[in-house]
Amino acid sequence: MCSPAERRATAETQRPDIAELRLPAGPGWWPNTVRKGQGPMATRKFNLSESELPTHWYNIAADLKTPPPPPLHPATHEPIGPEALAPLFPMELIKQEVTTERYIEIPEPVREILKIWRPAPLIRATFLEKALDTPAHIYYKYEGVSPSGSHKPNTAVAQAYYNKLEGVKRIATETGAGQWGSSLAFACKLFDIECKVYMVKVSYNQKPYRRSMMRLWGGSVVASPSEETNAGRGVLAEDPDSQGSLGIAISEAVEDAAMREDTRYSLGSVLNHVLLHQTVIGQEAMKQMEMAGEYPDVVIGCAGGGSNAAGLLFPFMKDRIEERTKTRFLAVEPSSCPSLTKGEYRYDFGDVAGLTPLMKMYTLGHTFMPPGIHAGGLRYHAMAPLLCHLYDNGYIEAKAYAQNPCFEAATLFAQTEGIIPAPESSHAIRGAIDEALAAKEEGKSRVILFNLSGHGLLDLQAYDDYLAGKLVDDHYPAEKVTEAMKHLPVI
Repeated sequence: MCSPAERRATAETQRPDIAELRLPAGPGWWPNTVRKGQGPMATRKFNLSESELPTHWYNIAADLKTPPPPPLHPATHEPIGPEALAPLFPMELIKQEVTTERYIEIPEPVREILKIWRPAPLIRATFLEKALDTPAHIYYKYEGVSPSGSHKPNTAVAQAYYNKLEGVKRIATETGAGQWGSSLAFACKLFDIECKVYMVKVSYNQKPYRRSMMRLWGGSVVASPSEETNAGRGVLAEDPDSQGSLGIAISEAVEDAAMREDTRYSLGSVLNHVLLHQTVIGQEAMKQMEMAGEYPDVVIGCAGGGSNAAGLLFPFMKDRIEERTKTRFLAVEPSSCPSLTKGEYRYDFGDVAGLTPLMKMYTLGHTFMPPGIHAGGLRYHAMAPLLCHLYDNGYIEAKAYAQNPCFEAATLFAQTEGIIPAPESSHAIRGAIDEALAAKEEGKSRVILFNLSGHGLLDLQAYDDYLAGKLVDDHYPAEKVTEAMKHLPVI
């Protein structure tokens, strides 16, 4: 396996020219397999029954050859125990955070709610394949069928359930693009828990209908940085025009939870228990790929904090760790927030104010202030420790793309497959298209599976900006990462 340094040298990928992939007018683009007399049409959708919904979450920590570095106390730099997390999380979630059991049973009340949208469909992108003229078979797991339109409720429902069991009355959280905030508001409403959301200001202004969803489900949402916390006021004192970051919003939500007896904190990505809950995605996909009679050569997910990528990748990763397959795993991130492809593998805080434990992650530094790209869910300074550990050990590859090539890919996907993707998901689509084009160039078949983590029906302003040529392609400079590393603890 290549080292992370060798893989990172070519990870930030420039856009190949896909202008020639525009579909011609009329019926000529229609796949040959559906023309009269041309044989049967390939099966597109692979659906599981509700009875086939996973009964357990899969914990990849049980199968790692080496354990990931432990979280550390920010003052002593000693490994922390469950008691350090007790003020913020219910004990059952803390147990899931540290357990090495392979399978954790999904409580029946959680499974019943998941059945509102799960199992989610697996779809073969036959129309996209035809447009690309590729021998590759492209499949996508579609998580946009959930009530909030993304994969986030998979863990929101579980977290709200465990908080309810401990009598928690109120949960504070942060959100980037609003997909997590709206998902937690939905879950809290089901369990009669008050929900307070600190939404990164640039997305708060870009995506007003995400705010509407949170409020419709009974949540309270404010733009972060806000005047409601010491962390927010401190940022505004230094920069009154701050557009915010997930690191700042996390600081505000953690402070909120720590200051109130009736409140706990909830996080939508990064932590082990969040990635655990998302493995329903990959477990379903494994059954569905078996229905399709194929096994993926490459599995792809967009990556910001790492939850949707891990949810699809980890169940398949078990086969790779046990050397039963040679499947490749690809995490695709924005070139403006390139934690895997440009960050350093260091112990860092999960937030700007330094309120969280220290976690070893590929990080751009907790002081990182990201550009206001439309993929707000990917604008985080670091990546999930479990995913970083696997990346560092060579099991995962990473690529970074700028906004325009991702929206170009998303537009082609919408024009062929009909689904308008979330800006975050467009990164996975870009990665899948490039894999399909590589297969075409090599003249070899390739089975590609990616996670379409959400729809973009509340992100149409982003598409308007793309079509108007207003999107800026930011590439985060390495010298800024070097400068940020000076502010990290020396472990």
